[in-house]
Amino acid sequence: MDTTYYDHGTPAERWERARMFFDAKDFAAAARVLGGLVEEVPEQTGPRLLLARSYYHSAQLQRAEAELRVLVERDPVEHYARLMLGRTLERQGRREEAKSHLRIASALAGDFEQV
Repeated sequence: MDTTYYDHGTPAERWERARMFFDAKDFAAAARVLGGLVEEVPEQTGPRLLLARSYYHSAQLQRAEAELRVLVERDPVEHYARLMLGRTLERQGRREEAKSHLRIASALAGDFEQV
């Protein structure tokens, strides 16, 4: 597959292109752009989180889980990554494993009633 279009431009241009694909609900195309961008700037949270969301919405759940685990390992109090990881695990039928991540996300959000 020719990925020239997806890899073309500066990181900022690719970030904007990925966001446009994501906003247009073309999650697979967004993931193609973001995959290269995450390889180039692996320390940045934004592109990796959007990549995980793109994988989640395009039903690439194992890939989403892998990206989310990197984020949670790097920043254990990243609320949205915790929430997404819990939802991703639930969607894979791994409810027991998801519970701890969802409880932590809930507590980080200040929603102590569910904890």
